[in-house]
Formats: sequence, C-alpha cells, structure tokens
Amino acid sequence: MQLSKHIQQGKLLYLNQNEGNISISENDHYRWLAFDDVIQSVMLKRRPAKLTLPHQAFIMLPLLFFRPNDVYELGLGGGNLGRFVTTLGSNISFVSIEYSIPVIECFKQYFNPEKAMFEIQHQDARLWLQQNSDLPIDWLICDIYQQQTQDFKDTLSQLSLLIEPLTSETCLTLNLPDSSDQEVNLCLTILKQLQTSHKIIYFHIPNYLNIIIHLLPKHWQTEKMIQRNKQSYLTKNSFSRWRKLWQSRNEV
Repeated sequence: MQLSKHIQQGKLLYLNQNEGNISISENDHYRWLAFDDVIQSVMLKRRPAKLTLPHQAFIMLPLLFFRPNDVYELGLGGGNLGRFVTTLGSNISFVSIEYSIPVIECFKQYFNPEKAMFEIQHQDARLWLQQNSDLPIDWLICDIYQQQTQDFKDTLSQLSLLIEPLTSETCLTLNLPDSSDQEVNLCLTILKQLQTSHKIIYFHIPNYLNIIIHLLPKHWQTEKMIQRNKQSYLTKNSFSRWRKLWQSRNEV
C-alpha cells in the first residue's frame, strides 16, 4: 500500500504531545497512528482486521507452517496484528505487552471498533521478559527499537532476553523498522551465536525500511509444508499469496 496515495487529507482525531508525540488521524477509508509524525499503524475502517502494511504480511509468514495457540506481542501500536490473529481461530490466545498507557487508551478508543478479544498487559517489555522466561510461548513477536546511543552490550542484552524464553518449539519474529546494514548484520550475528536450535530467515521489505527476522524451529519441515499445509489457519488464497512472499527469503 502506498501511504502517500491512500493516506491523504487526514482529519486529526487525537494528539498527545507529552508522551512520544502520539497522533491519530483519519480520512474516509483509513485511520492511522503516528509517533513523532512517523506512521506506525494503519487500519482500514471497513475491515479493521485486514493487514494494511506490507511488512505485516511478512511478520505473519510463520502461519504457513504452524497453528499457534499462545502468541505474545511486545508492543501494541495500533493493534493490527492482534485484530488479524484473533480472527483466525477462537482457540488462539493473543497477548500484547505495552508500556505506554496513552497507546493502550488510543487502541481501545480508536482502533478496536469490532471489540477484538485479546489481552493487553501494561508492562515494560524487558521487565516482562525477565519475569516470564519460563512461560509457555508458541510465538513471540517483537519490534526492535534501537536508539542511536545503544551500544553492543545493550543490543546483546536485548536479544539475550528475547532468546531466553524460547524452547525448541517456539517461533520468534523480530521487526527491525529502521536499522542500518551494520545493525542488521550485528543482530543476525548475535542471534546465530545465541540460538542454535532455530534456523534464521529474514526478509527485506520492498520499498520499506523494515527487516523482518524469523527464528523457526529447526525440525520444521518448511520445504514440505510450503507445498500446502492443510493444518494452516490461512485460507487457500492467502496461503498461495503468502507462499510467494516466502520465496524472497534470505537465510543465515
């Protein structure tokens, strides 16, 4: 989706300049959330559960291979992933960990018109990881926000916390929204050293700055499953379309 084409003439609905310059705007078709004037999340008003940004489909690609029961997301944003995943099956538990009270309130008021049923926990992501290293998790999804002052030790600590709760059955998905080639290579190198029970797959999102990294259990027979996994939550059309996205993968 070309944002410059579809997100135009927006009317401001909400502005919070005290915490992260959070703003919410909308036009006839879309409603979007921005941090510091950078669009973070977009919702199609007539179909709130639809994924709207290209990198979101790449984040969801593990659904080609398994049916998760317990999904945890670090960072709520506009709730796109939660709205989408909870439409796939009633047996999926989706939990979003979010530190910002204004972001949680914005989601509840502006980005959940169909009352999608998933849990939101108000907590710092790092603290949550430290306290829940033994929690059963099928799929952990996380945005990695790197500050310019973040050094190697901080990056190592951050990735180590993400690796800690993984079992041989857990899938980990990372979104690097705006990282340099050096930062991406550093991240991939650290992940490979820290986690040997998973294979590392990553994607460059065309026309966007996002890098999506998946740590998939090594025992997953992805080449066999990609032909047609009858256990997938995805519809036949979605499965075929996302299978083409999978072909653009890179492997460490």
